Amino acid sequence: MIEIQIRETDEFIKLGQALKKAGLVESGVDAKFVIQDGLVKVNGETELQRGKKIHDGDVISYNGETVKVSK
Repeated sequence: MIEIQIRETDEFIKLGQALKKAGLVESGVDAKFVIQDGLVKVNGETELQRGKKIHDGDVISYNGETVKVSK
């Protein structure tokens, strides 16, 4: 499991940014395509919005990897 941190000053991170921060995609364009193709799940549900707000405790799944987001 990969763990990423939201900056203390932020309430959330956007899904596309979280994928990049976790090293699962190389660019925002890559994130856009894998999300649009329905390959990314947030808390077990397929997510199609790149701008989806991801909060502390959320879990992202993509390409066999799991990412836990914490503050």
